Amino acid sequence: MQKTIINPWQWQDQLGYAQAVEISHASHTLYCAGQAAVDAHGAPLPADMPGQLQAALANVETVLTQAGYALRDVVRINYLTTSIADFFPHYGAVVARLAQHGCQAASTLVEVQALAFPGLLVEIEVTAAR
Repeated sequence: MQKTIINPWQWQDQLGYAQAVEISHASHTLYCAGQAAVDAHGAPLPADMPGQLQAALANVETVLTQAGYALRDVVRINYLTTSIADFFPHYGAVVARLAQHGCQAASTLVEVQALAFPGLLVEIEVTAAR
């Protein structure tokens, strides 16, 4: 598989994402459901935004690993949050964790009124290819 990052500009580089990612010759694609800060039984974890971001990302990694993928295989990330204002101060930790694994994906951030369970602040859905 060949992955090509397409960035007509450079401003997004400091935010750790790509405007587009082209995949050629991929043999498998994994579409993941949104992952949030929940435990192995689906119960929401009581945490603040940084804690929920890390827990949701850990759940993303668990799903990827179970399917035989890794963060480096992620080509698209959608972030859903109940507060963009609360999300952004902690986004740097997410960017650092993704960069550590060679992940620069096309991304979208959306503020929503609520997520599946009361108290959830963020949900992360990804698409991976290999």
